[in-house]
Amino acid sequence: MSRTKKELNMRLARTAEINRKTHETEIKISFNVDGTGTSRIDTGIPFMNHMLELFSKHGFFDLEINAHGDLEVDAHHTMEDLGLVLGEAIAQAVGDKIGIRRYGSCLLPMDETLAEVALDISGRPYLVYLLLPPNSHVNNLDCRLFYEFFQALTVKAGLNLHIQLRSGEEVHHVFEAVFKTFAKALDQALTIDPRIKGVLSTKGII
Repeated sequence: MSRTKKELNMRLARTAEINRKTHETEIKISFNVDGTGTSRIDTGIPFMNHMLELFSKHGFFDLEINAHGDLEVDAHHTMEDLGLVLGEAIAQAVGDKIGIRRYGSCLLPMDETLAEVALDISGRPYLVYLLLPPNSHVNNLDCRLFYEFFQALTVKAGLNLHIQLRSGEEVHHVFEAVFKTFAKALDQALTIDPRIKGVLSTKGII
């Protein structure tokens, strides 16, 4: 089946635009794998805005997100749906995965904090989340919701994702290090390697 010119351009550009609306949230996202790290983020959750700006900057991803959720209830629906939409955008932008390195990892320090992320763009979602934050909340945001965010992202993006906190005493430092580390590992995995013919798998498909 022939592809349209727009589909081919999207594949070459490695970009995605997604609008998702439910009774609980409405989220619009624009994502460019091969960007420069520019972002415009409005999730309604100031700390999450900061985390996603860090993700964009340190992964060199161009990212725009506008989200409206039922924050008067709590932040759960918004955090989970942000993961779903960003994961879907990653999967759409990556496309057929031809030429990508597939694997990425990073060990990153931030003052007393040391975070590690390893991932495989395998198409088989699996999250290992070894992170016990030093506080239950950061700026009134329940830290348990970061697990919901990464779980949803993992499923939609088709990642095997391992997140581990090796040390950390300040909760802001902990999640800042995690988002920077995730960004760098993902950037590494999405890098095109000219030595790779097709996809990096003996099966011939990922």
